[in-house]
Amino acid sequence: MERVVVTGMGTVNPLGTEVEQFWKQIQAGSCGIDMITKFDTTDYPAKIAGEVKDFDPSDLLDRKELRGMADFSTFATHAAVQAMNQANLEKGSFDPYRSGVYIGNGIGGFEVAEENLAKLFKRGPHAVAPLTIPKLIINEAAGNIAIHFGIQGPCHTTATACASGTDAIGDAFNAIRFGLVDMALAGGTEAAITQLSVAGFCRLQALATKYNDTPKIASRPFDKERDGFVIGEGAGMLVLESLSHAKKRGATILGEIAGYGITCDAFHLTAPNPEGEGAARAMKQAIEMAGASLDEVDYINAHGTSTAANDSMETKAIKRVFGDAAYKLKVSSTKSMTSHLVGAAGAVEAIICLLAIRDQYFPCTLNLTNPDSECDLDYVPNKGMYGTIRYAVSNSLGFGGHNGVLVFKAYQES
Repeated sequence: MERVVVTGMGTVNPLGTEVEQFWKQIQAGSCGIDMITKFDTTDYPAKIAGEVKDFDPSDLLDRKELRGMADFSTFATHAAVQAMNQANLEKGSFDPYRSGVYIGNGIGGFEVAEENLAKLFKRGPHAVAPLTIPKLIINEAAGNIAIHFGIQGPCHTTATACASGTDAIGDAFNAIRFGLVDMALAGGTEAAITQLSVAGFCRLQALATKYNDTPKIASRPFDKERDGFVIGEGAGMLVLESLSHAKKRGATILGEIAGYGITCDAFHLTAPNPEGEGAARAMKQAIEMAGASLDEVDYINAHGTSTAANDSMETKAIKRVFGDAAYKLKVSSTKSMTSHLVGAAGAVEAIICLLAIRDQYFPCTLNLTNPDSECDLDYVPNKGMYGTIRYAVSNSLGFGGHNGVLVFKAYQES
């Protein structure tokens, strides 16, 4: 089977609109969470989110092209251009039939749906914009990217809630491993800070509400005072290639994807299995595929949502896999800094894992000041640190019981 390497990365998220800017903010322990500005939150229990700031997509994308995109497509396409630029790939420089696009997304263009529903109810069907459907449906991020680069191989969208970005990367990883494509753009995107989305998550009592007046400390994974996740938006994109394809064209290799695991809890629509059995199986699958021993895994980027149900369950799942060795691991939730980017979360966290390996740096879990007694691992509280990272594991665990896990390592010739 082909080895799969990463040759490009791109991101748009609350901490930055390009990769190195974003990574500096992660290393500084910055937080991208603030008051919601996209709509009036007066009647909303949750008033905070991780919004993308200071973003002008026209620096890389044509304004005419942008008019046909909802926000989730804009984020994804911009991040894809960043990744392709870093990989030194452009339209016409690769075989379009041996290339693919694999994008994860949770809910699509909710802002487009809300805007046009308001027009429909107020003025009737003729007021609905002609591009409403092609802008809002979740496959259009992948479609826009394929059109932009002329990619004519597989063009696939994965919707597994908060595991979507991870699973899309996993799908691309498998397609390259088995020789279906030589190169793929893969990642996740989300633009879920909308009236309906936030209202729906509020009704589920899933969002943090206790810290509306102090948003920077609202996302508190593994902390006793956590009270829900903080919703965010953005995208993360990777250029994946077979090792032979990358070497043939002299590409700079940024890291390697070594394993992927995927399972389902089959337990509940929104709650994870509290014993972490499904998450543990996904981790085991991914680590075994990577050919790594448990003592070679040095870092886990946890799903770590800052919800009561997730954080204790994920801790149990890690212990199921690693036993007593779990206490030797560094585990952190970077959602404490980025917020929870839903379908984009796993893709942005994949970038974090690759950069953590590159710089041998463990990102912190921000706001961990009063650890939950059920969460007793080393979560790198409040300040990142340097150390040895041979293999990094990234967990993504979504509503519906979807569990996706990726394993990364530094690229070595053999």
